[in-house]
Amino acid sequence: MAPRLSQPMKWVVLAAITGVSVLGILTIGPMHEVAADDRSPIVDVRTTDPEMNSAIARARGTLPTFWASYESPKPTEEGHSLKVRFHTRKGGEHIWIAEMKKLPGGGYSGVFANEPRDLPGKRAGDEVKFTEADISDWMFMRNGKIVGGETIKPTLKSLPKADADALRARMEQP
Repeated sequence: MAPRLSQPMKWVVLAAITGVSVLGILTIGPMHEVAADDRSPIVDVRTTDPEMNSAIARARGTLPTFWASYESPKPTEEGHSLKVRFHTRKGGEHIWIAEMKKLPGGGYSGVFANEPRDLPGKRAGDEVKFTEADISDWMFMRNGKIVGGETIKPTLKSLPKADADALRARMEQP
């Protein structure tokens, strides 16, 4: 199991996750763009978007890479997070989860690393349970670079070029 991070490192990881997720969360639903109450942009992608669906499939197909690092991280690997889809009244919301634990019986638990937008009563830091079928992406940091994060890549085209290029430079292949 991954070691617990110090409080300063948790803030760094949460900041990285927030930046990586374009200062928000990926929401799948029928609208083109949703503005968050805290003014963080939320990237909205239709459930039929082929590029995003391919990214989710790539991420799910490489989950063994994530779990291997999570269970036996190298000294240079930290900040393990999963992106999990939660069903909402608008369709679905994908939220980064930190502090994951495997539960007896095959499920998982963790805490919201982002502020949920369409899950009434839920907040960043709240514990949540989910299954492997709900996982849509994963990431961790290796030597200060983002490993994984497949669903981030299709959203780069919506960023200003300089921001997208800077984020691409921080990404690494597993």
